[in-house]
Amino acid sequence: MIRPEDISIRTEFRQGDISAILSLHSEIYGKEYGYNMNFEAVVAKSLHEFYELYKPDRSRVWLCEHDGRIVGSVALLDRGEAAQLRYFVLLPDYRGLGLGNRLMTLYMNFMREVGYTSSYLLTTDDLSEAAHLYKKFGFELVSSTESDAYGDRLHRQRYEWRIED
Repeated sequence: MIRPEDISIRTEFRQGDISAILSLHSEIYGKEYGYNMNFEAVVAKSLHEFYELYKPDRSRVWLCEHDGRIVGSVALLDRGEAAQLRYFVLLPDYRGLGLGNRLMTLYMNFMREVGYTSSYLLTTDDLSEAAHLYKKFGFELVSSTESDAYGDRLHRQRYEWRIED
């Protein structure tokens, strides 16, 4: 049985982390949602961008590890005034352990600590559990557009969070 205390979360990049994040996305979104190779290519391209723009004082990656294997992640990419939430994914066996809440709390705390006044994320409408978590942390759906870029027709969505005055 997997216990939350058996999972560590680290924030420094290591050799192989980018390919591990890509592999998690390809495996989960292909298997669970039927996303095609276009999705994998989009994630690969964005991971390259994330690495090129990575500034440890303004950007961050959180990698969940269990028994030496990356089992989940989330990242914050510096977009100037805004922070972009990226690569939020957990293997099925690691869901329901509170890791999603833990990762979102780490994300929100770092975002505030660095001084961001807003954040956004791009997702799809078939990820309802993730959307529930985003809303719990104050993100609001601001747009939704139909797309078939990843295979079946779905809605690409944008959620935003703004600091309250």
